[in-house]
Order: sequence, then C-alpha cells, then structure tokens
Amino acid sequence: MVDRSVQFNPDKYGWSWFPGTVSWVVPTAFAVVALKQSLECCRTNEANNRIQLRTEMFRDRSCPQGGWNAGNGIAFGAALTPHIDTTAVALLGLADNQDTLTAQALNWLRRACIDCSSAYSLAWSVLALATHEDRGLDECIHKLRKVLLSTDAVSSVETLSLAAIALKVAEGYANPFEVVI
Repeated sequence: MVDRSVQFNPDKYGWSWFPGTVSWVVPTAFAVVALKQSLECCRTNEANNRIQLRTEMFRDRSCPQGGWNAGNGIAFGAALTPHIDTTAVALLGLADNQDTLTAQALNWLRRACIDCSSAYSLAWSVLALATHEDRGLDECIHKLRKVLLSTDAVSSVETLSLAAIALKVAEGYANPFEVVI
C-alpha cells in the first residue's frame, strides 16, 4: 500500500537515519543544530543554504495542528498526529525562528505536555521550551519530576540521561542543544 498523493514537497528535504532513505525530522533537526553551532566565522554559504533548506523542510512537513511527527504531516489525505519528542527536537533546530510555525508548534507542545507520562518526551520538551524561553517550561519541569518519581517511568539509560540533562538545564546550566547566536 503506497500513498501516491503524499502531501510534501520532495524538493524540501533534510537528512535521513540511514543513507539512501528518505529524510526525517529528528536527524534533520540534529544536523541543523550542529550546523548552527558551528563557528559563525567559519560557516560557509553552503552550510547556510543547507540550514535554510532544512528549515523549509520543517515548514513543509509540519502537522496541521502544530508540531511534527516522524516525517510527514499528512498521509493518505489525513492529518497525522504530531509526536511530542519529535516536535521538541524540531523546535531545537528552529531555536532562532520566531515565526508562526514555531509559535504554533510551541502552543501544541505546551498542551501535549499536560497529559504526557513519558519521561523521554517530557525531557525533550523541557530542553525545547527552555531554548525558546517558553512560558510552559515550569509546568513541563514539574510534570517531568512527577513522572520520574513513578516506579516505572525510566525504562532506559537514554531516558534517564536525557532527563538529567533537562533538569540541569532547568536549574540554569547550559543547554547542549541550544544554539548560541
């Protein structure tokens, strides 16, 4: 079963998880953060063009209600549901964008965190909201702490490590995913 009427522009592409496959939101966001963190004095025009193209990909692939899922906002003619962790990571890549798309994604993320019980998703959300100095940060930090206190909240070292980084950022430590301009 193939969606032959997929609604994204193939000219707006990013990075894939594996060579030779389609582009996805998360690896593209991480690549954008890395390119933006490169020294301003050493950034080439090619790097700037890649950042711009990838930012256009985020716009093209966003879900209609705000935020992002793994790769596309609409499939088989239906709007797809955004994912909390993917939206948060994409917002890290859009840290210096203060446009309607970013505002819509932040609004969606803020609302989604209210009912979230995933320490992993909440940790990414804390990092994204902190980067955007968003008003939903305090509630998200509170929710992350509450989830971490439950007995089965942390299922992997990846989640525990990410939560520790997020809580340190909440205390004022540097955010390793933030782009300093």
